[in-house]
Amino acid sequence: MNTLQAGDNAPLFSLPDQNGETVSLADFIGKKQVLIYFYPKAMTPGCTVQAQGLRDSKAELDQLNTVVFGISPDESKRLDKFCQRDELNFTLLSDVDHKVADDFGVWGLKKFMGKEYDGIHRLSFLIGLDGKISHVFNKFKTKNHHEVVLEVLGELAN
Repeated sequence: MNTLQAGDNAPLFSLPDQNGETVSLADFIGKKQVLIYFYPKAMTPGCTVQAQGLRDSKAELDQLNTVVFGISPDESKRLDKFCQRDELNFTLLSDVDHKVADDFGVWGLKKFMGKEYDGIHRLSFLIGLDGKISHVFNKFKTKNHHEVVLEVLGELAN
């Protein structure tokens, strides 16, 4: 796993969202900061807590000119259920073949309850207006992810 770092160019991608509509990162470069957060599976406890924190922080994120994309290997149909169930107010993207996760370096070997398997590592990337990664979030808990993100965004804004 070769995770991208601050200063690297963000890989440009297009993925289907929870409605099956194609979303392209290139459409946001130069207009908004983009927070891309990778999570393992929609509607699981940790992923739900993380998504709800971002949902509840939307006003602050908007004030900081930041759009949020959650990316998982789930199908669009499952993402739509997740959005509806938890009233999510940001876009979820389906990376079924985990190509974008590979490009960002977040797909790799994981261990859980003594078993090893390949999956998404829970990391987030802030992409600046210039299309470069300005911050990598790799130290947080699902329940305080949104707070860590807002703290860094506040520091960058000053």
